[in-house]
Amino acid sequence: MKITMKMFFISFWVVSLFGFQSNISAQNKYTIVIHGGAGYISPEISPVIENAYILSLTKALNIGKKILEEGGSSINAVEQVIRFFENDSLFNAGKGAVFTSAGTHELDASIMVGKDLTTGAVAGVKTIRHPISLARLVMEKTPYVLFAGEGADELGKRFGVEIVDNKYFNTTKRFNQWLKKREKEKIKGTVGCVAIDKDGNIVAGTSTGGLTDKWPGRVGDSPLINAGTYADNKTCGVSGTGIGELFIRNTVAYNISALMKYKDYTLKQAAEEVILNMLPKGSGGIIAVDKDGSYQFVFNTSSMLRGVANSNGVFEVKIWK
Repeated sequence: MKITMKMFFISFWVVSLFGFQSNISAQNKYTIVIHGGAGYISPEISPVIENAYILSLTKALNIGKKILEEGGSSINAVEQVIRFFENDSLFNAGKGAVFTSAGTHELDASIMVGKDLTTGAVAGVKTIRHPISLARLVMEKTPYVLFAGEGADELGKRFGVEIVDNKYFNTTKRFNQWLKKREKEKIKGTVGCVAIDKDGNIVAGTSTGGLTDKWPGRVGDSPLINAGTYADNKTCGVSGTGIGELFIRNTVAYNISALMKYKDYTLKQAAEEVILNMLPKGSGGIIAVDKDGSYQFVFNTSSMLRGVANSNGVFEVKIWK
């Protein structure tokens, strides 16, 4: 076959184009996972409610995906995804936070960077619209790890984060839950996000309003590094959701990383060992991403609102097993 100069240049352009795309893909490898709480959402819920959850999870996932595929950092992706959840009253974080027994709201959040194990967290804040952003500021602007209560709220004012009246967090849905004072919530609606970016940096973050009708001052696992949040570039990043006291007692997030580090477990093996064997059934679940970009969703409840996107084209959100 005679090859013309025109065919040569077309072939060269095609090879160059695909080679260029391949390099871009290699440079922008990423994985991001999200959760909106583990619990017992019935498959019989109305299509309206189901669609609302799916739509919100999809929007949140797209926020993080866009940041990562454009070469952005995992810390920015995690923060922005969780800020979205904190603005959505469907979830028990920020605007949708549950009521304490005193009829107020106390919010917790934490964030951790796997590159150097730096962390920041806040607990029991009452006026911070986006606790996850204040947690990041604690990490980046102070020599400390955790601020709580009035001190955390005052720190937010000092840093100029958005301050709101505690009643801003009121929603009819959570108010009705509080009135019923249910001992067992159908949804443990903590939110979280874990991502690995093009540079291999893993970041994990978690935000919550706690438990319905909790005693004022009660703190769960979400703002506690090692319990509800953990990240280490050498192993994995983890965000948990469920019964905080159990996650604290079993050091859930760190133990998953430790099993990988010291026992050479895979992410799947480690997550299943902790969630399915160490914790009692019905206690919650985790999302996680390892240093190679692999991900896991492991939970011992009937449902967990969750989603994943990566540079290989995976994009999905789910509620049930």
